[in-house]
Amino acid sequence: MHKKSTYKDAGVDIDQGNLFVDKIKPMIKSTHRKEVRGDIGGYAGLFNLDLSKYKNPILVSSTDGVGTKLKIAMLMNKHDSVGIDLVAMSVNDIIVKGAEPLFFLDYFATGKLSLDISVSVIEGITKGCVEAGCTLLGGETAEMPGFYADGEYDLAGFCVGVVEAGKLIDGSEISVGDTLIGLASSGLHSNGYSLARKILLEQSQLDIHYQAPELPHSIGTELLTPTRIYVKSLLNLFKQFNVKGLVHVTGGGFIDNIPRVLPERCKAVIKEGSWTIPPIFPLLQKLGHVDCQEMFRVFNMGIGMIAIVSTKESGDILDRLKALGEQAFVIGSIEKRAANDPAVCIASVY
Repeated sequence: MHKKSTYKDAGVDIDQGNLFVDKIKPMIKSTHRKEVRGDIGGYAGLFNLDLSKYKNPILVSSTDGVGTKLKIAMLMNKHDSVGIDLVAMSVNDIIVKGAEPLFFLDYFATGKLSLDISVSVIEGITKGCVEAGCTLLGGETAEMPGFYADGEYDLAGFCVGVVEAGKLIDGSEISVGDTLIGLASSGLHSNGYSLARKILLEQSQLDIHYQAPELPHSIGTELLTPTRIYVKSLLNLFKQFNVKGLVHVTGGGFIDNIPRVLPERCKAVIKEGSWTIPPIFPLLQKLGHVDCQEMFRVFNMGIGMIAIVSTKESGDILDRLKALGEQAFVIGSIEKRAANDPAVCIASVY
C-alpha cells in the first residue's frame, strides 16, 4: 500500500507557519497607526488615508531588499538587525520625496521555516517600523524547499507614504550656491556588501569574528550594524526649513545617487575630509586596493543622507539636526556645471 503524501513530507509545514503568525501578531500590533483597519491575518491590509489632512495628496512607494548583507547575518547567526535594514532601505527612499511613510509590507522566503530565525527577522522589521513611524500592515512568508539551502532566506520590503503635492521634494529648486549637508551613516548600511565580503572574507581571508585594530568591533558585528533611519529627523526638519533636495546614499554611492536630484545646470562638489569617515571604509580601501572614485561609487563613505539647502539656512539646519541627535556636516556645495563636467566632483580639502 502506498504511503499517503502530505505537504509536510514535501518540506512545507503549514502548522509551523500558523504558529509563526501567532508569535508575531503582538509585534505587528505594536506598529499600528490609528489609520489601520481590520486585524492581522486577512488577505490584504487595510489603511484608511485621512483625506481631511491633505488638499492634494500624492502617494509615494518604494521597494527594496537587504542584498548580500544577509550572508553576514547567516554567518553570525544574528537575524534581527537585517529586519531594521529592510525597513530602512525603503522608508529612507520615501522620505527623500518629502513623504511620510504610512505602511510597510514584507516578503520572507526560506527553504524550511525556522521559528527562531523568522521571529527574529520580524522583530527587527517591527523595530524599524516603530522607528520610522509606519505600520507593518502585512506580509508574506514563503516556505520553498529545494529552492533555498537549509538556513538560507531572502527578504524584500514594500513601503507606501504620502506627501502634499505642494511639499513634494524633487530637486527642481536646487541652484548654484546651495549647500550640501551630510547626515552620518552607521557604517556600510546595506550596500556594497558583495565587494566588502570579497575583500574581507575571500581575498584577505579574515574570520568573521576577527577584530581588526582599526575597528571597535569584530568584522561581523561591524558589517551587521543596522542602517540608520532618517525619517523622524527629516520630518521634523520639513516643518520649519525648505529642503530643496535629498539624496539617500545607497547603491551607487555619491557618484550615481546625487545626480538623480540635480538640475542639468548644476554639479555637486564634495569636499573629502569635511566629515569623519568611519574606519571600516579605509580598511576596505587598503585591503582591497580600491581607488577613491570606486569607493565613492560603491559605498556611502560615512554619509547616509544628503540634504541640499540654501546656504543662508544651512547653519540653522545643522543646529536642528544636531539637536535631533544626528551627526551632520557641511560636505560640499552646488556649483555651475560646464558641458564636460561630471555631475559629482570629489575634491580633497587637504
